[in-house]
Amino acid sequence: MLDDSFNDVGSDNSNQSSPRLRLPSPSVDKIDRISRPGWKRNSLTPRTTTFPCPGCEHDVDLGERGINGLFRNFTLETIVERYRQAARAATAIMCDLCKPPPQESTKSCMDCSASYCNECFKIYHPWGTVKAQHEYVGPTTNFRPKILMCPEHETERINMYCELCRRPVCHLCKLGGNHSNHRVTTMSSAYKTLKEKLSKDIDYLIGKESQVKSQISELNLLMKETECNGERAKEDAIIHFEKLFEILEDRKSSVLKAIDASKKLRLDKFQTQMEEYQGLLENNGLVGYAQEVLKETDQSCFVQTAKQLHVRIQKATESLKSFRPAAQTSFEDYVVNTSKQTELLGELSFFSSGVDVPEINEEQSKVYNNALINWHHPEKDKADSYVLEYRKINRDEEMLSWNEIEVSGTSKVISDLESNCNYAFRVRAYKGSICSPCSRELILHTPPAPVFSFLFDEKCGYNNEHLLLNLKRDRVESRAGFNLLLAAERIQVGYYTSLDYIIGDVGITKGKHFWAFRVEPYSYLVKAGVASSDKLQEWLRSPRDAVSPRYEQDSGHDSGSEDACVDSSQPFTLVTIGMKKVFIPKSPTSSNEPENRVLPMPTSIGVFLDYDKGKVAFYDMDHMKCLYERQVDCSHTMYPAFALMGSGGIQLEESITAKYLEYQENM
Repeated sequence: MLDDSFNDVGSDNSNQSSPRLRLPSPSVDKIDRISRPGWKRNSLTPRTTTFPCPGCEHDVDLGERGINGLFRNFTLETIVERYRQAARAATAIMCDLCKPPPQESTKSCMDCSASYCNECFKIYHPWGTVKAQHEYVGPTTNFRPKILMCPEHETERINMYCELCRRPVCHLCKLGGNHSNHRVTTMSSAYKTLKEKLSKDIDYLIGKESQVKSQISELNLLMKETECNGERAKEDAIIHFEKLFEILEDRKSSVLKAIDASKKLRLDKFQTQMEEYQGLLENNGLVGYAQEVLKETDQSCFVQTAKQLHVRIQKATESLKSFRPAAQTSFEDYVVNTSKQTELLGELSFFSSGVDVPEINEEQSKVYNNALINWHHPEKDKADSYVLEYRKINRDEEMLSWNEIEVSGTSKVISDLESNCNYAFRVRAYKGSICSPCSRELILHTPPAPVFSFLFDEKCGYNNEHLLLNLKRDRVESRAGFNLLLAAERIQVGYYTSLDYIIGDVGITKGKHFWAFRVEPYSYLVKAGVASSDKLQEWLRSPRDAVSPRYEQDSGHDSGSEDACVDSSQPFTLVTIGMKKVFIPKSPTSSNEPENRVLPMPTSIGVFLDYDKGKVAFYDMDHMKCLYERQVDCSHTMYPAFALMGSGGIQLEESITAKYLEYQENM
């Protein structure tokens, strides 16, 4: 677990133990990425500033300094070094200053960070000099600084302790830093208090040694009892399932017998009918007999036989005129309906244990860079913990095994999901050792590409007279104020007010990327999409109030020739959003009727750019459904581009992290 001295207050609410789950430690390459100081603007390198604590399961915000901004745990280093020295007692530490061959060292100077033999130590630490006052210990390779410095203010010594954040701080942190409004105490007071608490806790544990041993023995017995009861429960479950299998086999046998009996009866009828019709053929049956009767020359004998024969011939003729099969070929009445039984078997679980089934809140659950799953549970039946299960659903509907995560609250952020895949989520509650049945599954579709992180650019083309950007630079509003009214006067001489553009602060030069945003319902006109760097320069250099209404900045060609140019690949693509509607551009491959091009505005709109293939698509984030797709010229650097006219607002979709989850819970 991360050192308690720099844990923030948010870790108090974390789950301290997880009997059904052990999270893997962060990989070395991820730590290496985080430890790289700073990040570069206009690059595609992810700005990773969080680190997953393997103990409390929360993401710790490391800031721009990354791991370099954390305290070294010198106490733990000293303990490790102490055991290392005991393990390598037979291995000597050689003097660092001896001429070859070096002698075995007898002491190490903590101020010089070097090891010395007796002779070298006297030479380099003579009596009567400052070096004679250096601190020395036995031979060691672990040299730690004598003074702990502040990671935020590297030249300042640690001299105070923040009681709220539970970490050492310097006086600059208290005066104007992140701890200015926090309660602090002196380092000596914190040292005394924490040492007393730790000593009391250790003494208490030592005094309870016999009790601990007794409890360990009791736990061993409980483990054996649990193992026996578990095996017995498995045997009982197998018996119940075998009974179900027997019932299914009996029903299967009876159903197949009924189908075979019906099939045999129908085939017999068809065979009889076929034989009758075979008799109508020449030289066979009735026709052959009739031909022989016609050869009879005795009139009385012919009349006697021909009368009966004529009746039979007439019946055969009538059957030919109105042919009807003797039986039906369809077995629609023999289709086994198992829908109800399938649903019941899907909900097959243990006897009701008094723990209600939790329900996943579909409105509050979403997927973006990660998946956020929310569920609720009756307050009267509050569970001790929950287990969230999720698995990927392949395109051929193949179900993979479930992944399990234990959660103490009613929300969880799931990371490391594959792009453009369906995932099923479900949750069950635990109260003590009793488990509830699983909730109904929620299916979410991940974005088609990794989420692209950017903010609004406050420098390139930003018009602060018309646009208002918040401090986080993830929200922009268009203000229809006095300046807009003055510009509207030019309508009398054939001019109109242009759009106000704002772009992302990071460009794209390769790969697949996805981002999302929300348009405020009151917005009059908003355009969103992508544009190349050269096209943006053209737009942002043109006069803002002297543009011909015949040439639209958002269409890229003369509005009168829209149908002729719709197939051409342009260095930009923007869709129009406004008045709670999304207006799909004209396309030769789909219906261009207004009712098919005007869609209700989704809560959130996603943009997918495949730079290498030159393709851009717009998505309904509520259902991860593609609304519009077309080719785009990606020969230059591409930027997320937005434009507003009149009153309106755009909010970039916030990435889903553990901090996002805490914010949602506070809301």
